[in-house]
Amino acid sequence: MKIIIPILTAATFFTINAYSQGCVALRGTGTSCNVSAQQADAGQWQVSMGYRYFKSFRHFKGKEEQEERLKQNTEVINWQHLLDLSVMKQVNNRWSILVGMPIGINKRSSLYEHGRTERHNTESFGIGDMRIMAYRWMIDPAKHSKGNFQLGAGLKLPTGDYDYEDYFYNVGPNGSQELRPVDQSIQLGDGGTGVAVELNGFYNFTPLAGVYANAYYLFNPREVNGTRTYRETLSPTLANESIMSVPDQYLARVGFNYNFLGRMRGLSASLGGRLEGIPVEDVLGGSKGFRRPGYIVSVEPGLVYQMKKTILFANVPVAAVRNRTQSVTDKENSEITGTYRHGDAAFADYSINVGLTVRL
Repeated sequence: MKIIIPILTAATFFTINAYSQGCVALRGTGTSCNVSAQQADAGQWQVSMGYRYFKSFRHFKGKEEQEERLKQNTEVINWQHLLDLSVMKQVNNRWSILVGMPIGINKRSSLYEHGRTERHNTESFGIGDMRIMAYRWMIDPAKHSKGNFQLGAGLKLPTGDYDYEDYFYNVGPNGSQELRPVDQSIQLGDGGTGVAVELNGFYNFTPLAGVYANAYYLFNPREVNGTRTYRETLSPTLANESIMSVPDQYLARVGFNYNFLGRMRGLSASLGGRLEGIPVEDVLGGSKGFRRPGYIVSVEPGLVYQMKKTILFANVPVAAVRNRTQSVTDKENSEITGTYRHGDAAFADYSINVGLTVRL
């Protein structure tokens, strides 16, 4: 088996529910799985399973952390467990097709959503938004094993529930509970049909060391999905945030890779930088409705172990910079009221991504 270099493909590891939504800077439409750039035989199948976990609880406005939220016990906490299942078909030595489906288990703990008097949880469970991607190595892998780059394009389909409901407490008449849509950060889907584009590349300086790069962007032309946020019940000035937005997402990665030899042959380690987030405004379509735009810059160490037909991987992006940017609705409210407004979002310190790929 000729090892070229392991690449973390955005389509199989993305998911950013990136969100900086509600209380998480990214939401999940798929998990980050490591996909090897080694050349597969024409007609070969690959089955991948990836798992992603994070806990978001540190609130930011811009790049400034609101440390008082933890001291006052008013922080919102999100836990996300995301299982991403995908199947890839190697059509020939250049073309491949991938179909992926995430399954999410999410929990959210907050005070402000439950009358600001008691902390309660809301939860969601189910399939997320499915993706179908096609990839092509742009240089013949048989002739250029030292370096190559791959282009990918496909669709993100609205198969995940984007109006998932759970009970909220102390919000109805006389403090009763009501069944409402859960926060955008733990919705299973976003309700939009998106177009995804991807670029993956690598270059090996020696048989042991090389570099890699990935870039991913999801275009979501739909402006809003019709799911109510109830934010207008918190303040009349938030009427422009009463319906959930359908935001774009992006991811970029770059780093170094080292392949071990001897008794550790098959093991490779990587260290790189990672940028992921949700933009303030979409490239296509409108950008109104409620979203929490922002981004995370992380330091990302990783390990990959390749056996004959199985690849195991693990990486742990550790946040270095977290920025909840000012949204379109923030800017509108600032202009209307004459008072600067900048919403917050909660971010995680790190995420854990593990998984495996089996070549059939």
